[in-house]
Amino acid sequence: MLHTYGVCTSSSYSTLLRELQQIWCDIGESEADKDRMLLDLERECLEVYRRKVDEAANTKARLHQSVATKEAELATLMAALGELNIQATKKNATTLKDQLMLLTPVVEDLKLKKEERMKQFSDMRAQIDRITVEISGYSYLVNSGLTLDMEEQDVSLRKLNEYQTCLRELQKEKSDRLQKIMEHVNEVHILCGVLNLDFSRTVRDVHPSLHMTSLEQSKNISDSTLEGLEQAILKLKTERKVRFKKLKDIVAAVCELWNLMDSTTIREEKCNFTRIISISSEAEIVEPDFLSMEIIQQASAEVERLTNLKASRMKELVIKKRSELEDICCKTHIEPDSKTAADKSIVMIDSGLVDPCELLKNIEGQIERAKDEALSRKEIIDRIERWLSTCEEENWLENYNLDHSRYNAGRGAHINLKRAERARITVTKIPAIVDSLITKTLAWESERRKQFLYDGARLVAILNDYKITRQQKEEAKKQYRDQKKLRDLLLKEKESMYGSKPSPRRSSSFRNGYMTPAPRRNSVGCATPELQTPRSHSARHNGQFKEMRRLSTGPLNFLAMGKEDIISLSSVCGSEPESPPLT
Repeated sequence: MLHTYGVCTSSSYSTLLRELQQIWCDIGESEADKDRMLLDLERECLEVYRRKVDEAANTKARLHQSVATKEAELATLMAALGELNIQATKKNATTLKDQLMLLTPVVEDLKLKKEERMKQFSDMRAQIDRITVEISGYSYLVNSGLTLDMEEQDVSLRKLNEYQTCLRELQKEKSDRLQKIMEHVNEVHILCGVLNLDFSRTVRDVHPSLHMTSLEQSKNISDSTLEGLEQAILKLKTERKVRFKKLKDIVAAVCELWNLMDSTTIREEKCNFTRIISISSEAEIVEPDFLSMEIIQQASAEVERLTNLKASRMKELVIKKRSELEDICCKTHIEPDSKTAADKSIVMIDSGLVDPCELLKNIEGQIERAKDEALSRKEIIDRIERWLSTCEEENWLENYNLDHSRYNAGRGAHINLKRAERARITVTKIPAIVDSLITKTLAWESERRKQFLYDGARLVAILNDYKITRQQKEEAKKQYRDQKKLRDLLLKEKESMYGSKPSPRRSSSFRNGYMTPAPRRNSVGCATPELQTPRSHSARHNGQFKEMRRLSTGPLNFLAMGKEDIISLSSVCGSEPESPPLT
């Protein structure tokens, strides 16, 4: 194309030159003038070419600059966006204009992408700043750790991910704080309801936004708000604890007064305090107005009313408490303090010598001490009851052995036989039971450094007396058996002297006065010394029995006895239990 353009230009130039020379000839220009004008014409043409070359060179330079600028802009955008896979190759472009045409759309696309990325950054930054302000509680922005430097223009995906991570963490922290604040607000609401306090005023003192119910108005979630709510909760819990303790003390006093003055009217009044009595910890209380000052005042008024009623019924209370003390002492066989006896207490109250409250307090103290004493004596008292039960079984066995009809085939005879067998086994354990009880009692006395009294008498002395009396009883039984053998021997002698054995009807008299009469059958207990059990000891202590009878253990001479002496001996000793008939 350029070759054709050059040929056409050369042909036109030759034609114009010939035409110009012809014109010069027609004009009559000299050769010198012709040469000069041709030289000027060539110079002008050269200047035109030179000017065109310069303009083309400038255009090329500008195109180079534009391409370089586009490439630099492309590199900057790629660096800012973190795009590493975009390549605008120049291999397919032969001219600068082609290169510029390749780079321009790529750069424009990256600019649009950067603008979109910047908008995302701006939105995230706004959210981060807003949440940061909400958490910090300040009205101005505090450095959140991330800044958007427009000069640096780092809008890469890595940076975007950092902002997204930061935003998610802040959103989670905001959600956690909001949930925690709502929990605190609910707890404050419950506590205010229990204490009957103004909930609105309480949370408004912490922060006004906490009482706003509109959804458009957000709650303040700053550290100061959380701290304020925690302080408010701590204060309310402290107040709840103080009121609960005060109420429990009042209710304890009320219950004590109720127990002292038990009546139908008072039992009906207990229903109003049933819920309070059943609660053991203030954390269990959730009912509204449960610890209000009105409830505490009502309970205090009840205490005052019962206290006044107690003063008017003090004599009854003293007698009741004294009766309770005596019941405890009776069950544990302890001697109550005679100074606070009912008759003496009434006299002292009527005479004004003692304060009824102090007297009642003294008796209550004695009751507590008696209960403690009863607890420590329980094991020994149980052993005593076992021993007494065994003694009763022994008495039953003795009475059973005196029964002539015990072997008859009547109704229930086999049951009594079985019981007698068990009783004989039980009776053999009495010495061991007594020895064990003495050992246990001595250990109790050694541990507490005082005597173990049973209805005013020392238990060890009672047990030792019982052992001595039981030994005397056994000796008396043995002596009686010896005497019976002697009587049988005398009867045999008389039979050999007078003939046949006298009939039972005539056995009560003898012709010569030497015959021993048949003994009258009495209780075995009459033939032996009385066994001093704690019950008999207590009976004697109360004046119900006289001093124990004791029998002489010396040998008896039936030959030297008169008839009246023998009969008297027979009535005292009774008869030995008969043996079962042989079958």
